[in-house]
Amino acid sequence: MKKKVLFLYTELAGYFLAGLNALLEQGAEIHVVRWPVNKEAPFEFAENSSIRFYPREDYNDDSLTDLARKIDPDILVCSGWMDKGYLKTVKAFGKQIPCVLTLDNHWRGDAKQWAAALISPFYLKSKFTHAWVPGAPQVVFAKKMGFPEKRIMTGFYTADHALFSLYYEKNRAQKQAAFPHRFLYIGRYVDFKGIFDMWEAFLELHQQQPNNWELYCLGTGDAWDQRAKDERIRHFGFVQPHEMERFIAETGVFILPSHKEPWAVTVHEFAAAGFPLICSHKVGAVATFLEPEQNGYAFEAGNKKALLQQMQRMVEKTDEELNEMAKASVEISKRLTPEIWAQTLLSAQL
Repeated sequence: MKKKVLFLYTELAGYFLAGLNALLEQGAEIHVVRWPVNKEAPFEFAENSSIRFYPREDYNDDSLTDLARKIDPDILVCSGWMDKGYLKTVKAFGKQIPCVLTLDNHWRGDAKQWAAALISPFYLKSKFTHAWVPGAPQVVFAKKMGFPEKRIMTGFYTADHALFSLYYEKNRAQKQAAFPHRFLYIGRYVDFKGIFDMWEAFLELHQQQPNNWELYCLGTGDAWDQRAKDERIRHFGFVQPHEMERFIAETGVFILPSHKEPWAVTVHEFAAAGFPLICSHKVGAVATFLEPEQNGYAFEAGNKKALLQQMQRMVEKTDEELNEMAKASVEISKRLTPEIWAQTLLSAQL
């Protein structure tokens, strides 16, 4: 019997749509209430006509609950707890079906999180049967919120694995012949992403040890006007997903120096695309997709000297060694796929 799944979601992303398509292939009927596109990241996506999408702004809290009752889902998935209308809709089902809360917060143990943990049994745990988190860094928080381990699912964020592994296959021969000596950063231009650390470390590396490496940066944000200006650092602005193939072909090592980053699906994507990785230890996806020495290096967030050292280690590697790290990234990326994502969700039971 076909299962009906209702998602009360935030803004769409390509990796989420890949998961939905895998869910379709496993026979599910899918309904998605979604927020408008984020103006800071105005991605354009082709929506599958077999999936029913509902703009959140078309429904007030009561009409949203009516819609959900009409759909009559077998599984309900709610993205976080920011949307109070979503929570009201979840409550209406009275935990009579699997009601899944998704969260990507790391447990920090600060006053705000302890307060959330204390009220969760009355505010969240009373509405939800399961928690679905990206990985190990979030499991601790879910437990603090009162969810028993058997009701905590992992792997909530998954990359469009087929697409990015295809990029690897298309570029493998070219990169084996001449590995691109270019770092690649993709993300917003805001301070907490560690971009100033990255730019300064990259330029200092060139001063200490002249080399032929460049740094490509994709994205935009409040710090755009403060971007580093050097001929070896190229800024391309915001890039749509369909334009990404060019940059994947032209670059070699993915770098994400964030001071805070709950997960970062890009780490999974670029592992699948065959990129050695350099990430700060605050990037959640490091726990799953970065194996030190095998396919990349992690460093202490905000430590510019440590970042410089890891960039230097990449620069000093031979092309053969970099291609071996690329191959390792692809294998590690297979730990999670949209198919596994879909199977995990459909396995949720009361």
